[in-house]
Amino acid sequence: MADDEVFAFLKKRRGKLDAVNITGGEPTLQPDLIEFIKQIKSLGYMVKIDTNGSFPEILRKLIEGKLLDYIAMDVKAPLEKYGKVTGSSIAPENIAASIRLIMDSDIDYEFRTTIVKSLLTERDIEKIGILTGGAKCLVLQRFVPSKTLDPGFMNEDTYTDEEIYSMKEKMERVVQSVIVR
Repeated sequence: MADDEVFAFLKKRRGKLDAVNITGGEPTLQPDLIEFIKQIKSLGYMVKIDTNGSFPEILRKLIEGKLLDYIAMDVKAPLEKYGKVTGSSIAPENIAASIRLIMDSDIDYEFRTTIVKSLLTERDIEKIGILTGGAKCLVLQRFVPSKTLDPGFMNEDTYTDEEIYSMKEKMERVVQSVIVR
C-alpha cells in the first residue's frame, strides 16, 4: 500500500482510531521510517512499534525524537544463542543495547519471548529474565504451531501450562511484571 493511501485512510479514521501499530518484518529496516512516523504523529495518532531490536541506532532516534508511545521488543533468546535461535546474524550486542535503550527511556514498553521448546530451555528463559532484569514487563508467549516459515515447527512439542507458569514465577523475581499469553 502506498504511503498516500495510508495517510488518506488515517485522515478519514481520525476520532475513530487512537493509535497506529508499526510492525513487520522488522520496521527499523525501512529507510523512511522516521519520516513516516512523524507524519502519523502529525495526524494526532499515538504510535506503537514492534521490533526485534537489531537496530538500536534507529530506536535511539525514535525515542529521542519522542515519536513512540509504546515499544514491544521480541527477545528471542539469551544473547549467546541468538544466532542459532533466529537463524540470522543479528549482533547480540545490538539486542543488549536496544534493551537498555528501551528500559532507560520514559516510553512504556514490553519485552516478549515466544517459548519454543526445541529452541529454548527453562534455563534459557531464566537467562532472558536476567538480560531484561528490572524491566517493567516481560511477556512469555506460548508457541502455537500454525503458519510458520519452517514447516518442521508444525509438529513442535510445547511446554505445559505448569512449566510455563513455573517459568513465570522465576521471572517475577527479576522482572516487575510477567504476563503469559
